[in-house]
Amino acid sequence: MADIDEARKQFERIDTDGDGFITAAEFKTALAQQGDWNVTEAVAEAIIKSRDLNGDKMLSFDEFWAYLTK
Repeated sequence: MADIDEARKQFERIDTDGDGFITAAEFKTALAQQGDWNVTEAVAEAIIKSRDLNGDKMLSFDEFWAYLTK
């Protein structure tokens, strides 16, 4: 199981505009910064959509945490 404090820090690093949500663009940028992941915007959108529980095309921390703890 993931550590919630570490997950919060990771979420905040990805959420670059600090609005409390991870968008596909922010996710794509975070993956690119990892160096191993060069995904298209469409792939980033599909990944976000697969984990987006309320259909708003963004991940809240609760959705991010639910994904990590599945």
